[in-house]
Amino acid sequence: MFLKCYEFLVASLPLQRGNMSDWLYSDTVKDHFTSPRNVLLEDESSFEYDAKGQTGNIKCGDQMLMLLKINDDVITDVRWKTYGCASAIASTSMLSETIKGMKLEDAYKIRPEDLVVKLGGLPSFKIHCSVLGDKALRAAIDNYLEKTGRAGIFVEETTIICHCLGITDKDIENAFQNGARSWEQLQQATKIGTVCGSCKEKAADILHGFEHIYGS
Repeated sequence: MFLKCYEFLVASLPLQRGNMSDWLYSDTVKDHFTSPRNVLLEDESSFEYDAKGQTGNIKCGDQMLMLLKINDDVITDVRWKTYGCASAIASTSMLSETIKGMKLEDAYKIRPEDLVVKLGGLPSFKIHCSVLGDKALRAAIDNYLEKTGRAGIFVEETTIICHCLGITDKDIENAFQNGARSWEQLQQATKIGTVCGSCKEKAADILHGFEHIYGS
């Protein structure tokens, strides 16, 4: 499935790129989208890996596979496949270059925001696409740690979204997994936005992003 989806994306590049003068992304995003690094173009068996992570929901059009080669807790090589948009492809391409030679503990701490900066920015409505590679990477590292008898030694860092109540992106993710699908349901579950309300737009974007990762 992943290979066929990626071949479709490559074949449709001219259509997706359209007139490059109308391109809304940075030159770095354009480069990583049109010439993605470390893509797995064949079957998984063609790459000898030590860890595997997968995330996303094909029904929402976004899914990610991440394969890692690891030596002495250092990522030595990486391959990935995705069924996703230009932002998902570019951000994961950048991620794959960033983590080579990185210790597992440091790679585990990479945040989508770090990739957005390296890419020269993404449209606000596409930020959630950069989460796919980030999630798949941590899933792969968790897979490796479990296989080596060290499950749970790394803890995912969080970002405070609602400063009034100290609610984090992880709290929003947990609320989504427990059934919150709308802003009203998220407020009921976490009380987010009930003080000043300035976090509503960002929280709603994060909630929407989880729909692409886990499905509605």
